[in-house]
Amino acid sequence: MTQYTITAPSRLQYTAKLPASKSISNRALIIHALTGGGVLPENLSNCDDTEVIVAALKDNPYEINIKAAGTAMRFMTAFLAVKEGEEHVLTGTERMKHRPIGILVDALRFLGADIEYVGEEGFPPLRIRGKRLEGGLLEVPGNISSQYISALLMIGPVLNNGLTLQLTGDIISRPYIDLTLWTMREFGADAEWSNFEAIEVRPQLYKERQYYIENDWSGASYWYEMVALSKDDEATVQLEGLIDGSKQGDSSLRYIFSLLGVKTQFQATKQGVPSVVTIKKSGRCIPRLEYDFINAPDLTQTFVVTCALLNVPFHFTGLSTLKIKETDRIEALKKEMRKLGYIIKDMNGSELIWDGERCEPNMADGIDTYEDHRMALAFAPAAFCTGQLRINNPKVVTKSYPNYWDDLSQCGFHIEVKD
Repeated sequence: MTQYTITAPSRLQYTAKLPASKSISNRALIIHALTGGGVLPENLSNCDDTEVIVAALKDNPYEINIKAAGTAMRFMTAFLAVKEGEEHVLTGTERMKHRPIGILVDALRFLGADIEYVGEEGFPPLRIRGKRLEGGLLEVPGNISSQYISALLMIGPVLNNGLTLQLTGDIISRPYIDLTLWTMREFGADAEWSNFEAIEVRPQLYKERQYYIENDWSGASYWYEMVALSKDDEATVQLEGLIDGSKQGDSSLRYIFSLLGVKTQFQATKQGVPSVVTIKKSGRCIPRLEYDFINAPDLTQTFVVTCALLNVPFHFTGLSTLKIKETDRIEALKKEMRKLGYIIKDMNGSELIWDGERCEPNMADGIDTYEDHRMALAFAPAAFCTGQLRINNPKVVTKSYPNYWDDLSQCGFHIEVKD
């Protein structure tokens, strides 16, 4: 097991080149492939999740191993279902073989897709025989992973009758659905909400075009966390390649962090052109934070760690999807925060609460990462408050932010490696 022991710098002054948006990269790649190819989108993410899609589309092997990339599993399942005349087995890591896929498979089968389970019913691996699908009206629950919904939407334009997606019940992660629709329209699709619960995708083929991927707002969250937790009152971080008014749901983090004492300044640029963002301390922090993360669940780990270490009690809701991520993030957060001396409670499988209750910290064995990149990314900044901090299996960050540890070293963190 690799373990990093990290020590935070006393001063925080740094300019970070963030990774490209994984969410936009993965969507743009699938849509680009549905146009028939051409020039790849520019500034693609170099994270694991994106690289497995790039490799699959380029090499087109019979067995496609997407490793631990949940987004790739969902998007490629729908994509391969409409690849006429092709047959593939889609598989991944052992953890991936225990992440549910049944809702998406059932929806695609309803549209006429030829998909069968190679192993356990409802889970990967899948054998997929691509064919032309008719499309039409499809009803799915709105509280499923937005990646299922996005996977279905992206193939909508190539279905004979397009796709009308009727979402039932509560709709979670709506910004991720909006991001998908926006990216689809960037490539010429005719797709929009027809009412609050239904999306209409007309049978109008995508068009090839040059496309530039903006950088990742979720990657920015860890730098906001560092500014919030740093003891340096003059802490300043510049983040390159972000867009004001971004369609990324995680861009909401800048408003939440404004409540925790971090202010955001954009350089004046033309609309839609990536900018440089400067973040600094504002000196103003609320005494308690209540927030519904239903539209940005991937930010939860960042804010759990930040709020606790700032001694800001919190009540976070809208977290039902955390249990089916790379790990059960609710249980992982409770266990690892206890190591730092904080007793986090959960309710209803979708809420996390900290009321200020503490316990004796025990960090000797290090923070476990559970094959989950966001555990490593979100806990590392805690070193500003804990002194030395050990992170186990830290290389999981390659899933979304491959250069994270290099960036931390360059901005002044001391990292001791033990293999």
